[in-house]
Amino acid sequence: MKALRRAVRCSFAALVPGELALVLCLASGVRPPPAARSAVELAALALMTASAVLLSLDHRRHHRTGLGHRGAFLAAVADTVPAPVRKLTAHEISLSTSFVRWVARRGPHGVGDGDLPVPYAPGQTSFMYGFFFVSVVETVALAFLIPWPLVHAVTLVLDVWGCYFVIALHASCVVRPHVIGSDGSLHLRYGALLDIRIPADRIASVRQDRRFPTSRLAAVDENGVADLAVGGQTTITVELTEPVRYVRALGKPAEAHTFRFYAEDATSAVTALRAAGGIHSRWTRCGSGTAPRRDACERPRLRSRGS
Repeated sequence: MKALRRAVRCSFAALVPGELALVLCLASGVRPPPAARSAVELAALALMTASAVLLSLDHRRHHRTGLGHRGAFLAAVADTVPAPVRKLTAHEISLSTSFVRWVARRGPHGVGDGDLPVPYAPGQTSFMYGFFFVSVVETVALAFLIPWPLVHAVTLVLDVWGCYFVIALHASCVVRPHVIGSDGSLHLRYGALLDIRIPADRIASVRQDRRFPTSRLAAVDENGVADLAVGGQTTITVELTEPVRYVRALGKPAEAHTFRFYAEDATSAVTALRAAGGIHSRWTRCGSGTAPRRDACERPRLRSRGS
């Protein structure tokens, strides 16, 4: 079983570039030899057959352990497909659905009755539209400047996909805001890339705190702090009673006990989060742009929701 799974993974890694090269050749008008086309098609058919057999065996094995059909199928996929590939595939699907939702002007995703959406996309709108304009100009320029058909087809496909990616990523940020739950929980997101759920009973304090971090998205520093910056800044800091585990953009697990994120209206978000979670905060407002000293702010006291 392990040998078959390893063979399937290696075959996928070798076959996908070959399929892509064949498609680009056909798109650019280059006719590959019939033998090469037949070899690629036969390899793809054999790989699909081996993948189906492996998936079926893994599904049966997991189903015997007591998992339902859906859970067994997901576990079987996780056995064979690497986490980064699964994450990227799910990300592309979420991008597409978010783009359609944005174009159709539907409401925000994942916001239920009594929940409060906390937008963050306006903080990056000018940057994203500027980047999209540059990508379109580059696409048009290269379409006229590159004379070689194959190179022209490759760059055109990549440039068009790049333009779509930029606008779809921004659309996903618009339709997937942060969410303050009616039960006081906090749902932090960055488009289709990140999804972090913080239960209400783990929130110890929340305060406005403008910072300008340089770390990568949701990367955890040596102090257990994760930054979700938008436009190079964060405006709210949430400290937890115990760490929360989550998955980063490419499937790497992480754990943090403090989250700093950006909200377009930080004052309203902090007020709503304190009210929804029943947090009786006596924090003094620390100076924005500088790290607040722990001895200068009082630790908040938690009160029950019934008080």
